[in-house]
Amino acid sequence: MIHSICRSIRFWLAALLVMGAMIVGLRPVSAQATEPWNAADSVRRSLFTAEMSVLSGESGDVSQVNAAIDMYTHALKPQISAAAPDVAQTLDDALNAALSTTQKGDALGLAVARSQVWTGLVHGSTRVIMQAITSGDTTTADQWLQLRDFRTSTKFSRPGGDSLLALNALIAGQANATDTLATVRVDLLDTYQAKLNEALVNADNAQQQDFGQKQVEQSALAAGYFDLLTDPKLSTAFLTLRGQNGIAASQETFKALVTAALNRDAANYHTVRSQVDSALKDFRVAPLSDAEQVRRAGQLAQFVALVSVEYGRGVVNGKVIKDLEIQEALTFRDGANAAFSDLQTILDVRDPVATARVATLLSTLKTQIMATVDPSVVDSTVNDISKTLTTLYPASWQTLNSGSDFDVISSILDQIEPAVKQGMYAQAESARLQAYAILDSGIEQKLRGFAPDLAVRVESLFWQGDGKQVGLSVLIANNASPAEINAGLVALRTALTESQTFLGGAKTAPLAVAGNAAVIVFREGLEAVLILASLIASMRTVESKKFRRPVFFGAALALIVSGITWWVANSLLMSLIKYGEKLSVIVGLIAIGVLLLITNWFFHKTYWVGWMANFHKQKSRILGGTLVLGPSVGLILLGFTSIYREGFETVLFLQSLVLDSGITTVLLGVIMGLVATGIIGLIVFGLQVRLPAKQMLIVTGIFIGVVLLTMVGNTVHAAQSVGWLPITPIAGLYIPYWMGQWFGLFTTWQSVVLQFIAAAFVIGSYVLAERMNSQKRTQKGGKITQDTAERAPDTTTVAHHLQ
Repeated sequence: MIHSICRSIRFWLAALLVMGAMIVGLRPVSAQATEPWNAADSVRRSLFTAEMSVLSGESGDVSQVNAAIDMYTHALKPQISAAAPDVAQTLDDALNAALSTTQKGDALGLAVARSQVWTGLVHGSTRVIMQAITSGDTTTADQWLQLRDFRTSTKFSRPGGDSLLALNALIAGQANATDTLATVRVDLLDTYQAKLNEALVNADNAQQQDFGQKQVEQSALAAGYFDLLTDPKLSTAFLTLRGQNGIAASQETFKALVTAALNRDAANYHTVRSQVDSALKDFRVAPLSDAEQVRRAGQLAQFVALVSVEYGRGVVNGKVIKDLEIQEALTFRDGANAAFSDLQTILDVRDPVATARVATLLSTLKTQIMATVDPSVVDSTVNDISKTLTTLYPASWQTLNSGSDFDVISSILDQIEPAVKQGMYAQAESARLQAYAILDSGIEQKLRGFAPDLAVRVESLFWQGDGKQVGLSVLIANNASPAEINAGLVALRTALTESQTFLGGAKTAPLAVAGNAAVIVFREGLEAVLILASLIASMRTVESKKFRRPVFFGAALALIVSGITWWVANSLLMSLIKYGEKLSVIVGLIAIGVLLLITNWFFHKTYWVGWMANFHKQKSRILGGTLVLGPSVGLILLGFTSIYREGFETVLFLQSLVLDSGITTVLLGVIMGLVATGIIGLIVFGLQVRLPAKQMLIVTGIFIGVVLLTMVGNTVHAAQSVGWLPITPIAGLYIPYWMGQWFGLFTTWQSVVLQFIAAAFVIGSYVLAERMNSQKRTQKGGKITQDTAERAPDTTTVAHHLQ
């Protein structure tokens, strides 16, 4: 018995061990591990562990390298090989080198291989992403986009998320593949150029500090990023700048840099490093967009101005009285120099002499700060830079830019907490006032016009507080603790981030857009049903009933062509999406013009009398046999033209909504409108029920009027955002910004006045149409009375007739 129990225990223990081994064996190919970013991270960590084991003096941990190779082979290599076989070969070579150097205990060689593996992975990922977007495989693009590098966050630059936003827009139907591909390419390549420059700086610092391992690692990273940036399937920028021979020569230069680091040859390293700088001179892999150019230009101008302010506070009579101020002056100088570096190639084209002067003055400015010159000297240099930039900048760069304002405010707020930690509350208060002055000079005006709630919250957090959080002014005045100051800064930054998001891309509420689309489709569909019903109803005789089918066929054909028109219009719109808000303004103005026409009641009176009479006249000609094409073809054309006009108008109106909230949201509204129209059609044609057409047109006309006012408000808002209209907030008027998202209501004079004019036009046209109809009825009644009097002058008879 005991023996049997022991055998059972051994059996279950063995089974558990086998199951455990199976689970461990399956782990590398689990759902989580096969995510590209997770697999790449596993490869990276395994190689790092192997390098640490070699550095510790132990024999190299070959199992870690083998684990990295296994993970790469199963989870990453198939797709990288398909999209970038040359990169896959580089990765194979680098992983084999990692195995060999680990076996040899060569820590420096392993550092090179580890850097080559990582840059190879992001290189391969970039190629996979580009190919996936081109082929329309957004799922693969989304998965592999997570395997990437990000810029190191500083007070002047934050990690970019343009790629993710662009891809999400593509998935949502708000962008096309071509524009998404361009955005993703620019974001990724710009990031990797920043990582290349960062790796070179890190390698230089490591060389100065005699950190050989890090110097080798960073040099190899720089070489890997350079290979990525010069990949002709990703960018031809370096090829255009230096030519094919220049690429080959520069790649050899980077290899020489790695070799110099491996050999710990300082003299050769500096020589080759100078050659690297020469190779990279004037090279920018991803040209800045127009919006980014304006943003960097604003940063440059404001950071230069702030250098003078900070330095003037830190130096008195040739002595530094506040070290923190001098550090801030240097920081702003570096921020200005970074912004200038991004713009230098563009400015060179405009005026190379002036551009070179700005570069020299920025260098001089740093020298002056380090030498503790008199503040008046720094002021003179700053003024010289500012004047030169004013003449150098194109007009579009000198407009107010919220993006750069938010960047500068964030940079200034970064000064507050360090100052508080040193007990320098006066310095913290100075920074607070400085940040608020920039807010007050531009951003706050926009917020008061577009989002009063946010304007009040941001301002209150700068001053007294919002009831939930004590304001910075009170906290600093009361010498609050660093923790309390930090809480105030967190609340303020949150409000500023929300404000920047709102001003940068405020969209109408999705449900409001869907509702507007449904109203437009239903209104136009109702008119189409009524036109068709009128034509069909006139074919009552047995002989004419057979002609109803061609009319219905023409109407169905019009619906199909309307769908094709939608596709063409949307494709055209997506090809122009790069113009952003400006395109929204133009499309919005066109849609408003046509909406004003169809909400014009006087036009509708003419429409229902003249236009409908024209349809019936054409029908009579067709049935009368006066057309060469024959009755069937003629009736098909009649049915087509009567419905396609409504379809074309609908397509036009909806494009403005697509720009605002994307195709998915608009299609939801289209489906709702088509369902409602289908129900009306079933009632009219299937159940033969006569509907109160006039009353339905009036009710839907009122809804269309609301859509019109919303569209006017949103178009004015967009025009103000791009600087085509001024922003004049209405003092004392409070409208929650959710009403702007739902109904296009904003507290600016421009928005309110233009919406009032649109409403007055619609209501006025209704009053005018009713008055003209009343006059016609009166004239008609008078004519009848006169004719009756001539035929029967007896007043009794006339009175009887009128009764």
